[in-house]
Amino acid sequence: QLQLVESGGGLVQPGGSLRLSCAASGFTLDDYAMGWFRQAPGKEREGVSCISSSDGSTYYADSVKGRFTISRDNAKNTVYLQMNSLKPEDTAVYYCAAGWPTLRGWAEGDEYDSWGQGTQVTVSS
Repeated sequence: QLQLVESGGGLVQPGGSLRLSCAASGFTLDDYAMGWFRQAPGKEREGVSCISSSDGSTYYADSVKGRFTISRDNAKNTVYLQMNSLKPEDTAVYYCAAGWPTLRGWAEGDEYDSWGQGTQVTVSS
C-alpha cells in the first residue's frame, strides 16, 4: 500500500527555516515525481514545488523561488522541502504528493495520485 507521511512542520518566526520531510512506503520514490503543495485557511491549494522522477529536474512556484529547495534521498525513500526566509504568508498545511504530472501540470493537484496527511507550518512572531 502506497503511503506518504509528512513531518517537520511547526511554529517558526519570520525569517526562520524549517525542513519538511515526506517518507514514502509501499513504492519506490524515484519511480514517481514528487510534489509539495500547501493550503492556507480560506485559500485554494497551491503547488509549491516538484521534483521529477526522470532527471531530478525541479520546479518552484514564483512565491517560493529562491527560498525553498526540494530534494530527494532515494536511499531513504524520502523527499524534503527546505524552507528558508519564511514569511507569514507561508503559513499553511503542507502536503506531499506522488504522481506523474505533465511538465506544465506539475502544480496541478489533479495530476498526482497519492497524498500525505499534511503537516502544519505556522510563521509568526
